Amino acid sequence: MKIAQNTVVSVNYKLSDAQNNLIEDGAQPMVYLHGGYENTLPKIEEELDGKDVGYTSTLQIEPEDAFGDYDPNLVKVEERNRLPEPLEVGMQFEGMAEGSDEEPTIFTVTESADDKVVLDGNHPLAGMALRFDLSVIDVRAATPEEITHGHVHGAHGHDHGEGGDHFQGDDEGDEGDHFRSHPLN
Repeated sequence: MKIAQNTVVSVNYKLSDAQNNLIEDGAQPMVYLHGGYENTLPKIEEELDGKDVGYTSTLQIEPEDAFGDYDPNLVKVEERNRLPEPLEVGMQFEGMAEGSDEEPTIFTVTESADDKVVLDGNHPLAGMALRFDLSVIDVRAATPEEITHGHVHGAHGHDHGEGGDHFQGDDEGDEGDHFRSHPLN
């Protein structure tokens, strides 16, 4: 079966930066619903469209087609007492970027001092050209339920309930759902 609109694609991958420094080894395949559902980067979908199981490719994606350019305006320093304790580097908080009336931004704690905390609203891969080594390992027709919901369901075809953001966080305890099927942009 060829990769096309409304197929479920399983891809082994390795993600590196443009200098070939490994970022993620893809220990689990990326599994996504193909066809503009924002379950993976559009350039990956474009590359894989019409391909079969066994297809391999190395694809470099520039920042504007991945996670955008790094925006220094998304870095802010806050008083530590404005944030909950315990506070650790790597923790994330939702907030509004200054001067923004768009959707809330996820800020990551990048530095912490006695009384100040640095929060960065950029995606960790913002500003980076990314290199994907891709290998298609499976293609199947999506179920009507997957198409309606706009994402792949678990290996056992079960859903995670109505109204939530499916597969956008940890799916602890969901055996068979240990794959990536979430927007990368």
